[in-house]
Amino acid sequence: MMNLKNARLLVLMAASAAVPAYAQNIAVVNGKPVPSARVDTMVQQMVQQGQQDTPEMRAMIKDELINREVLTQEADKQGVANRPDVKNQIDLARQSIVIRALATDFLVKNPVKDEDMKAEYDKFKAQSGGKEYHARHILVDKEEDAKALITKLKGGAKFEELAKVSTDSGSGAQGGDLGWAPPGAFVKPFSDAMMELKKGEITQTPVKTQFGYHVIKLEDERDAKVPGFDEVKGQIAESLQQKKLQAFQQELKKKAKIQ
Repeated sequence: MMNLKNARLLVLMAASAAVPAYAQNIAVVNGKPVPSARVDTMVQQMVQQGQQDTPEMRAMIKDELINREVLTQEADKQGVANRPDVKNQIDLARQSIVIRALATDFLVKNPVKDEDMKAEYDKFKAQSGGKEYHARHILVDKEEDAKALITKLKGGAKFEELAKVSTDSGSGAQGGDLGWAPPGAFVKPFSDAMMELKKGEITQTPVKTQFGYHVIKLEDERDAKVPGFDEVKGQIAESLQQKKLQAFQQELKKKAKIQ
């Protein structure tokens, strides 16, 4: 017959064995456990969005996860997840999640190197040409329309007024103003013509690009204010990461059998 001491020991052992299993769940809803790992996942997501990990936030998340479980169970009872439209949304959501995880793993294994970022920065500096230009333009579809605009400008018409007819509605509404930019920000025929102008001059013949015919006015030029490497390092890293991911995707697509 088991004595009192052994009985108490067995109770303590059973209780201690149950603690880890209980700690793995934040609650059990209608017999179904809600894993505590879900709290950690949501906390991580919110921290990445700039929130602070606090007891109050964790309590809010716990309550939210319990609410979700209650609603999910009801949705399952009603067969909501079996509807074709819902299935498609679930499939798309799953794809997004696993693709993000795949991309993260790929970038961890194939990090952007400092020398690559420096080379990209040097290329950026070279494209600036050491100068920035403040230009205006009027874009039209036909060469004869561009020539007519140049004639009007020679006759004293205001560039800002004529710019209202520009097919580039964004700059047209601003009097054709393109702001300050390096030559590399424009297509080559445009930048070549722009750099030949002196301050206040207008192109005497239309400038043809793939967008149409431009009439360009140079307002001013200045030495380029190129940000330091450390200022743009994060942007460069992100750009190179995207290029790596695009190359990875294209490589997989080439190997795939697509019918």
